[in-house]
Amino acid sequence: MLDNLQLFVDAPFLLIQVLLDGILFGAIFAIAAYGMALVWGVMNVINIVQGEFVMLGGFITFQLTLWGIHPLFGIPVAAAVLFVIGIGLYYGVIRRVVDKDMFISLLATFGLSILLQQLMNQIWGGDVRTAQSGLGTWFLFDYTVTIGQIKVVACAGALILGLILILFLKKSRLGQAIRATAQNPRAARVLGINTDKVFAATYGINAALCGAAGALVVMAYSVHPYIGLPYTVRSFMIVIVAGLGNLPGVILAGLGLGAAENFAAFILGAQFQVAFVFCLLVVILVVRNTLLRHKRKYLK
Repeated sequence: MLDNLQLFVDAPFLLIQVLLDGILFGAIFAIAAYGMALVWGVMNVINIVQGEFVMLGGFITFQLTLWGIHPLFGIPVAAAVLFVIGIGLYYGVIRRVVDKDMFISLLATFGLSILLQQLMNQIWGGDVRTAQSGLGTWFLFDYTVTIGQIKVVACAGALILGLILILFLKKSRLGQAIRATAQNPRAARVLGINTDKVFAATYGINAALCGAAGALVVMAYSVHPYIGLPYTVRSFMIVIVAGLGNLPGVILAGLGLGAAENFAAFILGAQFQVAFVFCLLVVILVVRNTLLRHKRKYLK
């Protein structure tokens, strides 16, 4: 570990490389976290199947490449397919647990995650899959720092999707209905809002965002049927840090998590990267709980 830290001193440009890679990777986390923040804030459901939606979006994009279609077209296609799947899962499963205890929704979405894992394994197999975007690489600082163009596309896509989502929630009728339902579902029903359709649209939008994130993941990194859980945990952490309804905070938290995770992988070793994510989750939950406890004591 000390040797790896010494490398930052001996090669300062390596620090820039690790930081940039982490920030660009974190942008993809932010896309999936947008959806989790929506579902959690509007429906009071913690969506454990979040990571599997990301993987499914990646596999759909991979399938398009097998049919000779450029993977960049997989971003809207994966989003559209996942939107339809999300709507179907809502009416089939999620609808029945929205008003129940949160623990029941956790069990339901965990069951869905296992189901999707097995389906992806049966359809595409258990191998790691990637899709070649055909985009090149930028070389900076006399070839000491490299930036994959697809990673920049992913980062720009995260920012654009965040802006679109903010404008959608503020300007569109459905977006306003989603915000009203998030504030008070009972009052929204009294005012004539069909909250069931709002919940369905919210869950479909969440799945679509994950599908777009998965399309970027398969081009910039890789997908596998059984690595969705770390993406779910990352989304959960980002929402915990940023807070519900704080989309700009989600972007910043996603970029920060990506940078922290990349530094941890470089310093501790790639084999500890996922372990770092789970340990960081525990630390964040403990700190958050401590702050809330102090706040309650202060209010008393």
